Amino acid sequence: MASSTQCFLSHLALSTPTTSTRFSSQRQVVNVRSKAKQFLVCKAKKQAIQEDDGNNIIVSRRLALTVLIGGAVVGSKVSPADAAYGQSANVFGKPKTNTDFLPYDGDGFKLSVPSKWNPSKEVEYTGQVLRYEDNFDTTSNVVVTVTPTDKKAITDYGSPEEFLSQVNYLLGKQAFFGETLSEGGFDPNAVATANILETSTPVIDGKKYYVLSVLTRTADGDEGGKHQIIRATVKDGKLYICKAQAGDKRWFKGARRFVESTANSFSVA
Repeated sequence: MASSTQCFLSHLALSTPTTSTRFSSQRQVVNVRSKAKQFLVCKAKKQAIQEDDGNNIIVSRRLALTVLIGGAVVGSKVSPADAAYGQSANVFGKPKTNTDFLPYDGDGFKLSVPSKWNPSKEVEYTGQVLRYEDNFDTTSNVVVTVTPTDKKAITDYGSPEEFLSQVNYLLGKQAFFGETLSEGGFDPNAVATANILETSTPVIDGKKYYVLSVLTRTADGDEGGKHQIIRATVKDGKLYICKAQAGDKRWFKGARRFVESTANSFSVA
């Protein structure tokens, strides 16, 4: 448009040399320029309208897309099973439980027993109400005894060490009797030793317990000794004792966890 206007203006200027014609040509130039300006303005407005329409179309499309995406998010509610798929979650089965131990509710007490231990009919101590032992090694076992007492609390027996001296029958018996020389780390004429490794006095539900970890050794033992954990308390005129043990060799091969967990789970109801 601009080039055609310039050609038209130069043609008029060359073909009209007179003054009147000059004035006329000036008016025509002004006219042409005004029309050209109007045309350009009109064209610019038209372009602006088209651009504005285009922007409106783009905005409308964006809004529509946003609405569609929002609707899809709201409409596609993910189920918990789908959400957990691929994660380490047991969404298709029951919650996992500890199968290494089984709960045992006795008369006035409770504890957890290793699931691979079986009940035993062997009676070792007076007042014994429970005995479970390892399927493959009877040295690993747990025993619970309940006996009458005139004590009101476990502390009436004195310190944990003093209490142990009054129930030392729990540490076992020696099959050999007679005089011996000092051998294998034992004193002369002594065929068994008991070392207290640790003691504690936890309070559970307002009731104090004595807990003792003891290592016993015998001259004729084939396990290198026995690790025994004794847990005791007094309630309603009864002395409750739980003793769990394992041989020294098995103690360090995994039996320790079962013995400690069993003893620590014991409590009076």
